[in-house]
Amino acid sequence: MATGTGKTLTSAAVIKLFLRTGNARRVLFLVDRLELEDQADKAFREYLKTDYKCSIYKENRDDWRQAEIVVSTVQSFLFKNKYKRIFQPTDFDLVISDEAHRSIGGNSRAVFEYFIGYKLGLTATPKDYLKKIDTDTLSEKDPRELERRMLLDTYTTFGCEDGKPTFQYSLLHGVRDGFLVNPSVVDARTEITTQLLNDEGYTVQMTDEDGEEISTTFSQRDFEKKLFSENTNRIFCKTFLENAFLDPISKEIGKTIVFCVSQNHAAKITQILNEFADQKFPGKYQSDFAMQVTSWIPDAQQHTINFTNNRLGGKGNFFDLYQTSKTRVCVTVGMMTTGYDCPDLLNVCLMRPIFSPTDFIQIKGRGTRKCNFANKEVLKDKSLIENIDPELLQKSKFKLFDFFANCEFFEEKFNYDEVIKLPPKGSSTEGTGGGGYTTSDDYDSTNPDPLKSMTVNDVGVEGMKIDRMYFDKFENVVKEDAQIKEMVQQKDFDAIEQYILNNIFEKPNEYYNINKLRNAMKIDRRLSLREIIEKIFGFIPYFKSKDELLEEEFEKFDSSYLPADEYFSFAKDYFKSYITDTEFRDIIENKKYALLNTNPNGDVFRKLPPELRFAIPEYIKDNVSLNKFVA
Repeated sequence: MATGTGKTLTSAAVIKLFLRTGNARRVLFLVDRLELEDQADKAFREYLKTDYKCSIYKENRDDWRQAEIVVSTVQSFLFKNKYKRIFQPTDFDLVISDEAHRSIGGNSRAVFEYFIGYKLGLTATPKDYLKKIDTDTLSEKDPRELERRMLLDTYTTFGCEDGKPTFQYSLLHGVRDGFLVNPSVVDARTEITTQLLNDEGYTVQMTDEDGEEISTTFSQRDFEKKLFSENTNRIFCKTFLENAFLDPISKEIGKTIVFCVSQNHAAKITQILNEFADQKFPGKYQSDFAMQVTSWIPDAQQHTINFTNNRLGGKGNFFDLYQTSKTRVCVTVGMMTTGYDCPDLLNVCLMRPIFSPTDFIQIKGRGTRKCNFANKEVLKDKSLIENIDPELLQKSKFKLFDFFANCEFFEEKFNYDEVIKLPPKGSSTEGTGGGGYTTSDDYDSTNPDPLKSMTVNDVGVEGMKIDRMYFDKFENVVKEDAQIKEMVQQKDFDAIEQYILNNIFEKPNEYYNINKLRNAMKIDRRLSLREIIEKIFGFIPYFKSKDELLEEEFEKFDSSYLPADEYFSFAKDYFKSYITDTEFRDIIENKKYALLNTNPNGDVFRKLPPELRFAIPEYIKDNVSLNKFVA
């Protein structure tokens, strides 16, 4: 289920069902972070307070048996193998793993498997470590890798070996049904980052250890690791502050999370933001405007909870009766990615490149929750909103500041068919490199780095490609259908189309249909179901663009009619325009030639001899299906 669509509420309903029917006497809800523990306990107490008792294990070690629902971090149970020494395998009849794509990894899995009750996993981003893997080949080649992949694979753990979750509710569903919001993407690039993102990279002249001048090229992966630029970081912060969504009530910068390359990078960004904030809002924040929230910082986990509860850095000081968080920006690396719940978050900043689709989905998901600012507990005086447009008080979108073209990467360049790499053993999400020391390969740029480009794009209900991965799911469903396989061998495409229409389209849970598939593929013309089937089973290598098809159709015409060289280019333009321009086609068919004076294709028509003016429309009517050229 997508972030913000109610995994915890669903869990509460399942828990109540299990307890009420006697299928469970006690339930364990496992998380892997303190802030998620606090969120879950708060939610269960609200949802189930009249029915069952909930307690956090570490706060009730001596009387946890008094509660029907026990919430704990996996780490609490792992410490000194506490789960084995204190608990019996039968103590919990239902075990729920929150953020299951990570809370069952490594040693954590032992806790999950120790208890023999029912198992439920919740995640917005299941990890498919067996995708595109030939298990038989890998078993012979490297059985240890296969075993590790199977242990980490979310689907295998929960008995969904076919790669299909038991239940799914995507971001697209959430936006369509009015529960979530999409971002307004601010794609901002400086002169340096523009070069970093190019294939050629950013090339600088450096002096090596022998004093020789050499050329070194950096890519976006090197930013704040080998390449350092104070001016780039400053323009990031300046661009954010000048374009951020504002809190609709206090008009200060809306609550924001900034994601950085490393903890050193986070420290730099925090300092720059506080410096700029002091200039923009003199005397308002005293270096509390931005706060670093990483594992280096004492009580960092509590800071994330305080930010959600609007008390990080103290209460806001713009209005006494609007007690929002004084700290407006949390600067982090990886602590606030998974499962962090802050509905009134209005801005998310990506000041680092991201290459993992899971990380990108999780980070983007921090901003998708809806929020009604007028109903917030921190609003103590309703008169503060009397003159504010009600639409502004309803969070309808958030700003996603993208300084490294991450959205473009996952929309256009990322290979969604690649095999997922196994994480390094003992890896951590908190990067610590960058800025702490320098080596001979490092380069500290002092060059000015002005903003080179900035575009703002509101993501519509169709979502981003990473949210749409709709065609891949449909492809798997079709490929696995035994009856379709048999019809493919006979190349009976008409029968396949009819079978899909009757047996696969508009069925729960995905409700596949041709329009959704067309939207998912983002082709500049109308795809037919026949083409989709041919692509799935390899009869065509890819979906051709509108212009590619037009070129193909004209080549067929040219091979039959062979227009003279002097008319060739005009004939091609006339041919394409007749197919794609409805107004032009209507003029020709109804002989309204006077209207050609105002039509951009009129000149092409006049330059053709009469026989081609007539032959091209007649050929198209007899041989070309216009429907597939419609956008």
